[in-house]
Amino acid sequence: MQDYGLVSIITPTWACAAFIAETIKSIQAQTYQNWELLIQDDCSKDNTLEVVKPFMKADKRIKYECNPENSGAAITRNNALRRAKGRWIAFLDSDDLWSEDKLEKQLRFMVKNGYHFSYTGYEEMDEDSNITGVRLSGPKHVTKLGMFSFCWPGCLTVMYDREHVGLLQIADIKKNNDYAMWLKVIQKADCYLLDECLARYRRGRKGSVSTHGYGTMIRWHYKLWHEAMGMNAVTSLFWTGMNLVCGVYKKLHYVKNIAVDNGKH
Repeated sequence: MQDYGLVSIITPTWACAAFIAETIKSIQAQTYQNWELLIQDDCSKDNTLEVVKPFMKADKRIKYECNPENSGAAITRNNALRRAKGRWIAFLDSDDLWSEDKLEKQLRFMVKNGYHFSYTGYEEMDEDSNITGVRLSGPKHVTKLGMFSFCWPGCLTVMYDREHVGLLQIADIKKNNDYAMWLKVIQKADCYLLDECLARYRRGRKGSVSTHGYGTMIRWHYKLWHEAMGMNAVTSLFWTGMNLVCGVYKKLHYVKNIAVDNGKH
């Protein structure tokens, strides 16, 4: 297999002791093995470190660090990004999973086509790792205008070329911090879809900030544009509105429901 260079996998974690072992195993199962896993713990109060320790002892590619204090997802990702040594930056939260050929296929896709920023399709699973039948994708080519209109990539599917993009650090916002990152990457490179389902997103986990109402979502989007991107109120409201409209478009065109059985997959 061709060696495309080191992949730094950014894995922020908080209170995911029940799931992180499964996540680590999905990384170790990758057909592409030139990677480092950077686990950045935001001061978990459960036994996350105890779960991770045996993996670190057996596999030196797995590296754990804890924030000095509880800081939120944005700062946690920033801290992990500063630790990264790889050319390629990939993201996988500590309760999500990858298909075993995810890295290999995505690297080949990017190198063959000269892409510096890409994402893939993914599917949802429930808290018990059962596939729900929901699959998501997006536009094949996302420009700067397209990325401002909506956050098309799922964080667990994104990869970018750090040699081209550089070191990224994002504003300290509670929600949409991954979107803030893609808005920075898109300034340097368009984003391209590898239209295969190569990851699994855990939906509806208790305590997850991904479960929220529309009012909260609107406020978080406004804060992204106004605080993280430094836009005035009118412009921030415009892009918040565009995000809502494109969110409806995504549900109509890029979200599919397929029949599944009731077992784990």
